[in-house]
Amino acid sequence: MTGRQGPGPSRRTLIGTGLGVGAAVLTAAVGSGAAHAAGSAAGAGSSAQRRGYAFLAAAMDAYPEHGSIRLTQSYTDQAGLFSTAFTYDNALAILAHLAARTADGRARAGALGDALLYAQAHDPAYDDGRLRQAYNVGPYTFFDGSPQPDGFVRADGTANVGTQFGFTGTAVGDMAWAGIALSALARRTGARRFLDGAVRIGTWIERTGRTDEPLGGYKFGVDGANEKLPFTSTEHNTDLVCLFGRLARLTGDRVWLERRARAEAFVRKMWEPSGGFFYTGTNDGVTVNKSPIPADTQTWTHLALDSRSYSRSVDWAAAELAVLDHADRPNSTVSAGQTYEGVTFSSASLLADEDAPIAEFQPKPDRNGVWFEGTAHLALALRDRHGCGDEARAGRLIASIERAQDLLGAGQTVGGGALPARAGVVSASSPLDTGFGFGYYPYRHTGATAWYLLAAARSNPLRA
Repeated sequence: MTGRQGPGPSRRTLIGTGLGVGAAVLTAAVGSGAAHAAGSAAGAGSSAQRRGYAFLAAAMDAYPEHGSIRLTQSYTDQAGLFSTAFTYDNALAILAHLAARTADGRARAGALGDALLYAQAHDPAYDDGRLRQAYNVGPYTFFDGSPQPDGFVRADGTANVGTQFGFTGTAVGDMAWAGIALSALARRTGARRFLDGAVRIGTWIERTGRTDEPLGGYKFGVDGANEKLPFTSTEHNTDLVCLFGRLARLTGDRVWLERRARAEAFVRKMWEPSGGFFYTGTNDGVTVNKSPIPADTQTWTHLALDSRSYSRSVDWAAAELAVLDHADRPNSTVSAGQTYEGVTFSSASLLADEDAPIAEFQPKPDRNGVWFEGTAHLALALRDRHGCGDEARAGRLIASIERAQDLLGAGQTVGGGALPARAGVVSASSPLDTGFGFGYYPYRHTGATAWYLLAAARSNPLRA
């Protein structure tokens, strides 16, 4: 696969049935619930961390009239994704709640894990262990005026799949993260149901994703019509190194070690030794995609492989994708006097067309917009590596994220309710173009907040 064939796969790519997303592509009534959320995070670390947990709690409790089986809304209402709860974001929320090591965190993690198990068991069309890209968790009226009246559990008992935006497909990366979260719950609680759910996920991935193409590994997943997608992603296979390794340890079944080795072999084939980074994957199973080069492919590989042979990838991300956002930048949306440092999404983000919107009805991108989710897992990778200067650099990145939590995204809501003050990290400091067909914007985000909390707690979710 060459750069001419397009940017290649990303887990965040829309994999539904082709329905366009107009207002926002990737980018507990909270009143009295806000005080409870803030209090329940007590003991979870610094004030900034407690506010991060308060955001996760508020986003989880935003629709109290729609049942106790629930997921966490991914973005604030202002993002235009309504009550969408991405599977990946909820897996991260589970891991972040467990990292708090509080009774409330463990209870919330368990409730979210049970919701994922409910989605597995109550899919409207399949009974094979899959999870969809996203679900609806509360009522809203869509852009065309059609009502969506249900919570996460529909009136007929099925899980409320995110059909309005076409979030109906199943990506191997999303499944892997859900399996990682469920396996963490199994290890922490000893509850067999969580391990059984993780094994069902691993089995679905083996059955659906395994490929004997020359580059090997596991393919991307299926779209909303259940058609297999042709891509193979370095990021996905990195996730599988962790998931399959955990399943081997928790089940004692060595078949998972062979599957782990297959995923790891693909990841190693994506290594570019002359530059010290990993490529994004392949479109056809034969040729490596040389462009764009994303940040998470560099940081997650370190977190999963724990190999000094590849640790230069962390330095590549820190140096080659470094950005500094401030008000004087073209298209920056930060206020005068504010600056944020971190990394952007990919090498293509640095070359984005600043004279054109990212997508229809979206603002123009800022090439120096900081991707806070990626900045957080870079900080965690640096802390995990323990190299000379790594801790100081990670500390600066975490301070930038905490400054963003204090100052960006004020006045945003979840489920129509106000959030606790200065709670939740926005996905980006200014609009940024990922180079993979979607953008990130300054909306408070479950995924970015969870990665920040994991970095602050020094909790590596990808260590098998």
